[in-house]
Amino acid sequence: MAATAHPPAILLMGPTASGKTAVAVQLATTLPCEIISVDSAMVYRDMDIGTAKPDAETLKRAPHHLINVIEPHESYSAARFRDDALTLMREITERGNIPLLVGGTMLYFKALVEGLNDLPEADSTIRLIIETMADEDGWPAVHDKLRKVDPETAARLEPNDSQRIQRALEIYYITGKSMTDLLKKPKYVYFPYTPIRIALLPADRAVLHQRIAQRFDAMLKAGLVDELRRLQDEYALEPDTPSMRCVGYRQAWEHLSGKISLEELREQGIAATRQLAKRQLTWLRSAEEFTEFDCLADNVGDRVLEYIRQELEAQIVGGEA
Repeated sequence: MAATAHPPAILLMGPTASGKTAVAVQLATTLPCEIISVDSAMVYRDMDIGTAKPDAETLKRAPHHLINVIEPHESYSAARFRDDALTLMREITERGNIPLLVGGTMLYFKALVEGLNDLPEADSTIRLIIETMADEDGWPAVHDKLRKVDPETAARLEPNDSQRIQRALEIYYITGKSMTDLLKKPKYVYFPYTPIRIALLPADRAVLHQRIAQRFDAMLKAGLVDELRRLQDEYALEPDTPSMRCVGYRQAWEHLSGKISLEELREQGIAATRQLAKRQLTWLRSAEEFTEFDCLADNVGDRVLEYIRQELEAQIVGGEA
């Protein structure tokens, strides 16, 4: 690998239920790869069923970095992911292996490869002030405050999008500048790798929807509701805790609160997962420079493996030229 200008890194992306884990495990057990999870839900400990984490046997065969790194009441960010991933990638490369980044959190992939804008860290005091405003007047009123100082950001947020409204207003209170202005500043990009970008996309979206329904049914059968009940007993969680906004857990919380039936939990959970897949596919369709494989093909793992072997060989030859 040393012959190339930058060492290789494999980026394996795809929507939920596209079979990324199975392909990643095949690659990691065939090539000198180490898997780094690119998933904003799998970072949480004890959230196993609803995040579709690989089971213990799979993790033994192909260990994953950045799974089970924080507790459900804690927060994780794209900036922290970028720092963690770059550190791991350097260590993996120093061991003579290839980083294999696998997941569906597209914001994390974007942050890793393209860098991040210089936005301030969260401030608990200011967040408490904003939450107090919302408790007293409601999030639409807080949204109106944001509109007065950052109309562009406010225009693309729903009046009850509490998480994003709070963050945008927090940034203004900390810096005196709008998020819109800060996002216009050039980003510092550091990604000293030659990426091999792969996307697993469905040739038939209806089949992907069937997979999503089957997987959500399997989660319910495996005990998603009971898992959430245990999490509520063990951790200090609220409905707006970041981990509880994950698809599946959000609907299960509504069910345990008595607001929806088990059947409604199933329907809403499947619908929300389909919406997530739609957003992921939209992002991937707008992205550039990736090689697409049909995730529904029986031999998709073999095809991806052969492609990567060819790309690695081409990098070695190119580096020697």
